[in-house]
Amino acid sequence: MPELPEVEALAGFLTGRMTGHQVGRVMPVAVSVLKTYDPPLDALVGRTVTAVGRRGKFLVFTTDDGDGPYLAVHLARGGWLRWKDDLPTLPPRPGKGPLALRLLLAEPEGAGFDLTEAGTQKRLAVYCVGDPQDVPGIARLGPDPLDSAFGRDAFAALLAGERRRVKGVLRDQGVIAGVGNAYSDEVLHAAKMSPYAIAANLSEEDVSRLYQALRTTLEDAVERSRGLAAGELKGEKKTGLRVHGRTGEPCPVCGDTIREVSFSDSSLQYCPTCQTGGKPLADRRMSRLLK
Repeated sequence: MPELPEVEALAGFLTGRMTGHQVGRVMPVAVSVLKTYDPPLDALVGRTVTAVGRRGKFLVFTTDDGDGPYLAVHLARGGWLRWKDDLPTLPPRPGKGPLALRLLLAEPEGAGFDLTEAGTQKRLAVYCVGDPQDVPGIARLGPDPLDSAFGRDAFAALLAGERRRVKGVLRDQGVIAGVGNAYSDEVLHAAKMSPYAIAANLSEEDVSRLYQALRTTLEDAVERSRGLAAGELKGEKKTGLRVHGRTGEPCPVCGDTIREVSFSDSSLQYCPTCQTGGKPLADRRMSRLLK
């Protein structure tokens, strides 16, 4: 799933290609992709894109300096944006392929992007709204962890009273915007903290260490992705991850074997030596499968 660094880089990539250009056509292909009906997608046609930004994991396209409708896109788990300079100008045919929506600029002819979604769980979401806050997922977002106003004390206040595991708190978009499964693993590894630690039980030192790891991990990932073309971002994310998706590989810090805990629809990775005092975490799902 694209998270804060990749969506931030996509916004930067699209800013250089779309700002100052008019929308020519917006053509939904998959019925499931469009989550709003008023204003209609056609309201974007003829509008000038004046900004492309990020709200959490959402891409937000501003038209006519905010006077026109906004286009908000959430790529979900299997979605992606593919930019091309030579897209077909004829409407695409609905089918069983991954194409969900196509947007073409009025000029240069053929320039625009396709939104695609792999897999059977169709969660890619597109909203055409009068205000980004009209999108429920944006309205509920917590603070952005890279916002200059988001300091250590604000972070500590979010954790206070949280009886959930810190891994779940970091992934909760209503608490902190933009962090998902992959970067929460990376942040916790950098902080040398167990994903099962209860957030409210963290010491002052723990909170400071976790806050620093959160900022540094995300800032480094954004910097690595800056300036890359849309098609290169997935590869950059994978190569930059130290523990997530690397089960069975040696930890780059201590050399211990990276372990995994599996859930019904996701998994987490961690280093026992760096994060849990050398003890593997319980993985009840895997235990049941091995019986």
